[in-house]
Amino acid sequence: MTAIALQTAEEKMRAAGEHEEAIAAFRRAYERFVAGESALLESAELEPVSDVPALEDLPAADARALEGVAVVKLNGGLATTMGLRQPKSLVEVREGRTFLDIIIGQIVSLRRRYGIRLPLVLMNSEVTREQTLRALRDRPQRGDELPAVDFLQSVVPKLDSRSLEPVSWRADPALEWAPPGHGDVYGALRRSGMLAQLLEQGFEYVMISNSDNLGATADPRIAAYLVEHGAPFLLEVVEGTKAERKGGHIARRRDGRLVLRESVQVPPHDTRSFGDYRHWRYFNTNNLWVKLRSLAELLDRQGGVLELPLIANRKTVDPRDADSPAVVQLESAMGAAIGVFPGARVLCVPRTRFAPVKTTDDLLLVRSDVYSLTAEWHLEPLRERARSLPFVELDPAYYKLLDRFDDRFPAGAPSLREAVRFVVHGDVTFEGGVVVRGSVQLRASEPLRIDRGAVLEG
Repeated sequence: MTAIALQTAEEKMRAAGEHEEAIAAFRRAYERFVAGESALLESAELEPVSDVPALEDLPAADARALEGVAVVKLNGGLATTMGLRQPKSLVEVREGRTFLDIIIGQIVSLRRRYGIRLPLVLMNSEVTREQTLRALRDRPQRGDELPAVDFLQSVVPKLDSRSLEPVSWRADPALEWAPPGHGDVYGALRRSGMLAQLLEQGFEYVMISNSDNLGATADPRIAAYLVEHGAPFLLEVVEGTKAERKGGHIARRRDGRLVLRESVQVPPHDTRSFGDYRHWRYFNTNNLWVKLRSLAELLDRQGGVLELPLIANRKTVDPRDADSPAVVQLESAMGAAIGVFPGARVLCVPRTRFAPVKTTDDLLLVRSDVYSLTAEWHLEPLRERARSLPFVELDPAYYKLLDRFDDRFPAGAPSLREAVRFVVHGDVTFEGGVVVRGSVQLRASEPLRIDRGAVLEG
């Protein structure tokens, strides 16, 4: 039965124009899932990682170390968690600039400052490509700017959770498909020809990060460190805190190999251990560096399929409709490649390099006076807040969707530079000039408006 279901899924991918190597990757993931392979990782099978070098301890490096680096930004996602159907990179971050504007500003600033090539490569999806490329064409161009180039990630069928056949959803056939996780970036680089192109142009490493993390900039110290040690793979990590809400942690298997453990890979009985940030000290930033020649050789040996730990993501076919059919999405995480590159390394970086915007809670923080946009287009927190960012939690019933969020902050974000914790329950609108100090929690049983210039202290 499953053999027929797999064949149906492969034919569906082939009819949609997916590359044969993408189909082979899906086939292998499907077979592993049916065979009962579990992505679950027990704490008892792992050890915490210690003696991780820190970026701040690396010596200064000549910026020419970046001459052999290309920057890849994952740009396949829509801002659906914020209620939008547009590329997340086109959401305004601050001062009228979008994520994409700031990323381009960062790249161009480094090119001008150091006289390096530093190409910007976007991994788009079918749903983001057209709007992103249009936004790039419509930007005012400077004579010394180099255009960004892109390649496409693949898509795979969502599987009916019972039959494991490709799900059918006539109400919106686009929802029958899902990205196979950002672990697809490695195969997509090869399938698109981008990997070969970068090697032909003399690039040695790629730095890969999410487009919603504006702290992830190319640092010559990391590039020099990679060359010095000949490392094929490096994952940037941060020290965990009690406010940890993003990413998985790095651990070591009993055989000595490094592994990334995401929250979806934790058995239900093990969640308490997973949340022990002092024990599992280092957390993934999804900023990683890969040696292109090592990647090419590994993919050549494996027929274009990089076999990463399997993640079976269980959802409904329409994520906004809990009553729609239950599905399984077969995925992998790009950071999990740390386990397949012999000699892979981790590097502890400051929190300034890890500021992803996943929700409007995060967006309020980066729009506030806790952050500023420098002349080099770096989005940086105040020096005194870099190690202790305010905790923000807004009632999702009123703030989850971007338009409703903006309606409740018509004059922009309140001042959070003196805030420790800012939690809002209920429908509260904030006029301009509101200041939050200390730990503030608001509860409103009916619509409430905070007057201009009000000072909220906890």
